[in-house]
Amino acid sequence: MQELLIPLAMAAAFGAFIGSLFRLSRLPGRRRPLLFPVVGLIAGITAFVIHYVLVATVGAPIWLLPVLVVVQIWLWLGPLGPKVRDTGNGDNGR
Repeated sequence: MQELLIPLAMAAAFGAFIGSLFRLSRLPGRRRPLLFPVVGLIAGITAFVIHYVLVATVGAPIWLLPVLVVVQIWLWLGPLGPKVRDTGNGDNGR
C-alpha cells in the first residue's frame, strides 16, 4: 500500500507546486488564485493514475510521470483551461 500512496502524494504535491508556478507566470490581477494549485493537485493525481495504467500495460518509464503532470497542467490551465470573459468595464480579469 505504501508503494502506491507515496508516489501518489509526491505526484499530487508536484502538481500543486507546478500549478503555483504557473500562477506566478500569469499576469497580476487574475481572479481565483487558488484555482492554479488545485488544478495542479488534480492534474498530479490524474497523471499518476494514467502513469500507473501505462506501467501496468506497457511498462512506461518512471520519468514519464513528471512529464505527464507538467503537460496536463499546461493543457488544463492553458489552451484547454478556463476562458477569460470580458466584463465590459475594461477589466477582463487579467
